[in-house]
Amino acid sequence: MSNLSIQGNIVDIFNKEIYYGEVIVENGKIKHLKKTSNSKLTTANYILPGFTDAHVHIESSMLVPSEFARLAVVHGTVSTISDPHEIANVCGMEGVQFMIDNGKTVPFKFNFGAPSCVPATIFETAGAALDSKDVDELLKQDDIRYLSEMMNFPGVLFKDEEVMKKIASAKKYNKPVDGHAPGLRGEQAKQYIDAGISTDHECFTKEEALDKLKYGMKILIREGSAAKNFEALIDLLNDYPKEIMFCSDDKHPDSLMEGHINQLCARAVAKGIDVFKVLQAACINPTVHYKTGVGLLRENDNADFIVAEDLINFKILKTYINGELVAENGDSLIKTSTSEIINYFDCKGKAIEDFKFSIADLSTQTLPVIEALDGQLITNKLNLSPKIINDEIVSDVEKDVLKMVVVNRYKNAVIAKSFVKNFGLKQGAIASSVAHDSHNIIAVGVDDESLCKAVNLIIKEKGGVSAISKANDKILALPVAGLMSNKDGYEIAKEYTAIDKVVKEELNSTLASPFMTLSFMALLVIPHLKLSDLGLFDGDSFQFVK
Repeated sequence: MSNLSIQGNIVDIFNKEIYYGEVIVENGKIKHLKKTSNSKLTTANYILPGFTDAHVHIESSMLVPSEFARLAVVHGTVSTISDPHEIANVCGMEGVQFMIDNGKTVPFKFNFGAPSCVPATIFETAGAALDSKDVDELLKQDDIRYLSEMMNFPGVLFKDEEVMKKIASAKKYNKPVDGHAPGLRGEQAKQYIDAGISTDHECFTKEEALDKLKYGMKILIREGSAAKNFEALIDLLNDYPKEIMFCSDDKHPDSLMEGHINQLCARAVAKGIDVFKVLQAACINPTVHYKTGVGLLRENDNADFIVAEDLINFKILKTYINGELVAENGDSLIKTSTSEIINYFDCKGKAIEDFKFSIADLSTQTLPVIEALDGQLITNKLNLSPKIINDEIVSDVEKDVLKMVVVNRYKNAVIAKSFVKNFGLKQGAIASSVAHDSHNIIAVGVDDESLCKAVNLIIKEKGGVSAISKANDKILALPVAGLMSNKDGYEIAKEYTAIDKVVKEELNSTLASPFMTLSFMALLVIPHLKLSDLGLFDGDSFQFVK
């Protein structure tokens, strides 16, 4: 534990005051905050509590926790509220423990939850299952801070026995329960919240968020690599400073390298929101709600604080965790280290014939098509005329209606096929073993040969993201659960940027984050139409499309 003293403009969020002073640290804790002048020195830097991402799946960064930390501390993030739901769907309890153990290898404050919905639904094939006894076993651990997002909101509303047992366990151990109920309003929202659900990060309109705030729920404003709700919700911070937090939910390595919660602070201040309200959401609210013990720049707190150039752009100059300097002037001082590999991947390579979609398999006159929406997790349902060649339904590149498939990664099974609009590919295919929530292989492409190549690259590496073009066959391998790399985070960010560039410049995808958008096309708990390894699924009626 480090001893140090540092001077600057001290930001006291609790008392809404900024003064020039000195922070004295002994044994990793703030021993004293000394005011050295009655007025702030405007030319000095600003000392403030470190940021917390209030809801994030570390796995979506494609980095193990220790490497995520290396990138995040540069932007002033000292803590995360982390849901290990993704790796739990692949590797179960072993996966959760992997995240906890790996996170402890670095000076960073990961706060993991007990995944509440593994598998997320019964309409897909996952690699593991966590029942209420497993969840109780996790929640009794000090390392587990909360019950992760309760996506099975119908189970809450209809008082499903297993669901209610999981919520009861969280209450027993006095730990909060995270929510996940996109679009839920009115009496059903009240019923969901009254069951003990305390937060939601899925609001995509201000009206929905206000409805949930009215019933006592805290709202997390999400701005990730795919789902972006900041603009729709940020005005709420003016009137509800104690009920709002910032989160990324899912953030790819390239965007994490560019910035994190500091970017949301800068954007909020640029909109004229009081800086103390902004910092309340970024620093205090998640720490208090989840009882993390992260320091908030008070005497006797853990010395978790940052030095920023100003309170406008939030350029971070230094980051301290328990008094240890972990980042300085854009450089991470956390060293990279190799981690073990755990995985569950047991399917064989596929043949081109496996991807064919016969006209005989279509039960209606029109073709049900998923409409992907850039920047959103929700999709639309379309019914379009299929393009048919030799009694087979094929991708219609001119109309941007492309074949999409989900391949079971856990065993050999028939490939599920459907069609999606708005990916914009003009050639080739892309595929990924990051496919929420069960993480089977998902792919979209202009022809069966390209789809087959993209999928087989993933199978060969037992996980990754791939892109097939006329000039390139590229893959970024993700050997840890088929979700993460165990290599240097900055190198992975560069590799991801390169393959993302191929998809946009050679394949001509029009999406801001094509791989992240693809990963959510199998997310059945988000309306309206999605594809699992078992078939096309209607998220409104919660049943397969016949």
